[in-house]
Order: sequence, then C-alpha cells, then structure tokens
Amino acid sequence: MADRPPSTASAARSLVLIAVVVVALVAAFAYTAGWLSPQRITPAKVVDALAPPSGPALGFRRNHAKGVCFSGDFVSNGAAAALSKAPMLASGTFPVTGRFNLATPDPNAPDATVRVRGLSLRIGAPDGSEWRTAMIDAPFFAVSTPDAFYGLLKASANKSDPDAMKNFAAAHPELGAFGKWAHSAPWTASFAEERYNSLNSFIFTNAAGQDQAVRWSFVPAAQPETVTPDELKAKGANFLDADITQRVHSAPQRWTLVVMVANPGDPTADPTQAWPDDRRKVEAGTLVVNTIEPEADGPCRDLNFDPTVLPPGMHVSDDPFPAARSAAYAVSFDRRTAEDKDYPHHPAGGATQ
Repeated sequence: MADRPPSTASAARSLVLIAVVVVALVAAFAYTAGWLSPQRITPAKVVDALAPPSGPALGFRRNHAKGVCFSGDFVSNGAAAALSKAPMLASGTFPVTGRFNLATPDPNAPDATVRVRGLSLRIGAPDGSEWRTAMIDAPFFAVSTPDAFYGLLKASANKSDPDAMKNFAAAHPELGAFGKWAHSAPWTASFAEERYNSLNSFIFTNAAGQDQAVRWSFVPAAQPETVTPDELKAKGANFLDADITQRVHSAPQRWTLVVMVANPGDPTADPTQAWPDDRRKVEAGTLVVNTIEPEADGPCRDLNFDPTVLPPGMHVSDDPFPAARSAAYAVSFDRRTAEDKDYPHHPAGGATQ
C-alpha cells in the first residue's frame, strides 16, 4: 500500500516541534554567550582580560601571540589504534601544519621573559577529518576551572589592589604548584628540547565502541640541555625562532606522541591534577618537523588551533577547559582577522627552511 502524504495537522505539529527545538538551541547559545546574564563570564570578557595594559596587539592572537609556523608529518605506528578509531592513529603518514609559540599577548616579548612555551598542531587525514591540539610545556595547569582562569587574569592586572594576587592565591591553593614549577623548573634554549603536554583530558573511542580517558604529550628526540635565565637573556630577543630554524634546516626535528591512559578514578575534569607517572603509556607515532616558516607568510598564521576540532574516535571529556578555550579562540580569531590591515605583513617569499 502506498504511503499517504502527511495530513495538514501532522505537518503543523512537525513545524511546531522544529520551532521549539530551534528556540531551545538559540536560548542555549545565548546563555553560553552570556547574553541573558551580563554578569556571567563570557569568551569576550576572557579575551579582553588577556590584553596588556597598553591594549592588544592588533592583528595578532590575543594570547600566544609570538610564534613561528612549521610544516611536517605525523608518522603513526598504529599502536594507538586499539584506543581510538581516529584515522590519523592508524598506521600511516599524515600531513601536519603547526606552530611553536610563547604564552604571551605581546608578539615582541623577549623570549627569555616568557616562561611557558607551546606547540599547536593540525593533523589531517585522507577523509578530511582533522585533529587540532594546542599544548604547553608545563606539566599541569595553573587553575582548575575557566572561571578561576578569568579570576587569575583579573587579579594579575589589578594594580589598584596590592593584595589582589595574594588573595586570589589564598582562594586557589592549586596555583601554588604551578608557581613552584614556574620558579624552579629548568629552562632550555630551544623549542626542539621541550616536552609539550595536552593537560586537558579527552575521550578516545575505539572501533568496538569502548571509551577511554587519555591525555597526551609530545616528547622530544633532542636531549634537553639546561640553561640559566641569564644565559637566555644573553642570547637575544628572538633566539628561539633562530634556533629552531637552524635545527630544522640541518635535519628534521622529531617528537614521540605518548598517550597516557587514565586509571579508574583519575581526575579528568581538573587539569591542575597530573596523573601518576605509572599509568599505561602508548607510543603512538612520531611528529616530524620538516620546514620552518615565519608566521607572517606561514601556513599557520590564519589557523585557529581549536582543541575541540577532533576526528571520529576522539571527543571532549568532562574537563570544561576545551569548550572554554574553543569559545575564546573563536573570539580571538574573529578579532585578529578583522584587524588584518594592522598586521605587519612581510613580503611574500620570505619563508626560510
């Protein structure tokens, strides 16, 4: 028997249902953006708080503003395919666009003055899916929630209250461990000698539908050599870009992707809590950096390294930071692309190996 066309009444009911869903989605989006509650912390407020007293550097990322682009490959050995069905974790070689960077809103900051260094990656797969990740060299984060991060930014910028940072630290004791790391951890003189850590927890799903909480790190093949802060200052304002350019020109630089698997009960929502080092680790492959390119003309300049851009087989966990970072990155991206005329473009053809 042929299907009958839907009645006018049922069609009307369908339209009403669709309208209800759309309204609910718009309301949820408005709430997330802070439109229904001006006192809430919004992505725009966080990005505003990242700016130095002199104002943002127009045309640049609002944080991690200083950096250099690279191109290369991720050579997967297939060892992590049992954890995730992500195509770039199957055996093979996958193209990478990346960026070495410093955690500062000032693109002209001397390298020796910035404690945190970063690595951002976009790894592509033949099916068009991507894995984007932005990592830092700290072993854990400074604060446990996005709200606390905003509070940290505001307290550090509060020059009218000499006790602002003291009071913030008292209310957020987890900050003490990060401060200790920043003060006492050894420095290196090269991006190539740093270990970069995801800090945030993600969920890997394998072909059988099994979920597993993970974090990951990219561990350098280059042997780290400790230098003093005074030795770093003597190297000049931009020694990190010069060093990585020279190293890659001499030979490709490599990092091993190490996936750490959580045990039941390990904290997944709090990036200030490092997992014990005895957790299962899977060496999943090798990042190979082949070409360094100045950011102004490089392939990473207009990339948003949104940590929620994930392939099938990966998704966010209960950690609130990736979603918060994604929202703030979007605001930063929109602002800097709108300021393209203010960006100090270099003549085309200025890339180096």
